[in-house]
Amino acid sequence: MRPLQYAFLAMLLTGWMACSQPENDTNTLTEKMKSVPELLDRPEELRNGIEWDKTQNFYTQKRDEILADPENATAKIELAELYMQEARVTGEHGHYYPAALLMLNSVLDQNLERKDEKFRALSDKASVQMSLHDFGPALETAEKAVAINAYNAQIYGVLVDANVELGNYEEAVKMADKMVSIRPDLRSYSRVSYLREIYGKVDGAIEALEMAIEAGYPGQESRAWAMLTLGNLFKTYGELDKAEVVFKAILEERPNYPFAIAGLGDVEMERGNYEKSEELLKEAAAIIPEVGFYESLATLYKKMGRDQEKEAVVAEIFPMLKDDTSSGHNMDLTYAHVYLDLEDKPERALAYAKVEYDKRPDNIDVNRIMARIYKAEGNQELYNMHLQKAKSTNSQHPELVELLASN
Repeated sequence: MRPLQYAFLAMLLTGWMACSQPENDTNTLTEKMKSVPELLDRPEELRNGIEWDKTQNFYTQKRDEILADPENATAKIELAELYMQEARVTGEHGHYYPAALLMLNSVLDQNLERKDEKFRALSDKASVQMSLHDFGPALETAEKAVAINAYNAQIYGVLVDANVELGNYEEAVKMADKMVSIRPDLRSYSRVSYLREIYGKVDGAIEALEMAIEAGYPGQESRAWAMLTLGNLFKTYGELDKAEVVFKAILEERPNYPFAIAGLGDVEMERGNYEKSEELLKEAAAIIPEVGFYESLATLYKKMGRDQEKEAVVAEIFPMLKDDTSSGHNMDLTYAHVYLDLEDKPERALAYAKVEYDKRPDNIDVNRIMARIYKAEGNQELYNMHLQKAKSTNSQHPELVELLASN
């Protein structure tokens, strides 16, 4: 994507500032601008009316505040939060998450007198670390934040997420209870939903997500994400008609939302409507470079027996994963799924899954894929061991249910 053209850069190019400022001042300004990561242009489909105008104006304001005062902690934090939001909207994780960390680490390196600034920077940093799948450090950062302020709901959300990913499910439930007691809203209800699903209470998970959606504002990305989670929950558990309704409702509120388009593509794949599925998945992938869309497309081609096209898509996936990894994003579990589900290479999948298992041996999702890999390799002893761990929370995930039925 092409970076935005900054107004005062244009002034530099016209020569106006060159006539009124010494050359050294111009060079200093250019160097300062490099210290503030750029805002990438959004695709036309994702501009969402005036939302993009507001985003650009906010970015320009915060950037200028930082250039005027490099010690402006609040401006840096607010800019980091903008980068985090843009990462979700555009899928440009490799640019925005390192950009957010740059701002937040800069704040934390300062000798901050205000505890609220340090808390906010730590809380945001923990959220970014979660997005990068750096779960252990995320938990450590979040614990530092909660030691400063134990009455903020957002930080408990990170503590829920980190403990879930590390397999500390009982602790995650405690953190979710605290979060809801402080602020019962979209974010806290979403965490309750996830935990209910983990413990096999799918109906309760759906109920909590519906409460989360009701607490959100139509058209906002956070509500769209909660609706997407509900649609994916319906899809995972075979309620395809309900999933379709939710995905279409998202697109009514937030047109061209690529995750909802891809969700419809996955629904059509499950129904066996392969041509329609291909059309929708390609439409989503044309909007943002989301690895998951390419995984779905490769899965579709594998189902259709279009092996050459499947391999061509997989060949696009690996550079994307490498790019994510180079920007600090842990993609080991995704590599494992690609090698197991798309390439039929369990031995390659195991190499990546083991790395993840060593980091979080009690996570049920990690143990589920470990069980699948050992089943493919015919290692009954290790298959049984990981299967027992995978079912420890009474999860009703269809993939796990299938494994248990075949055991």
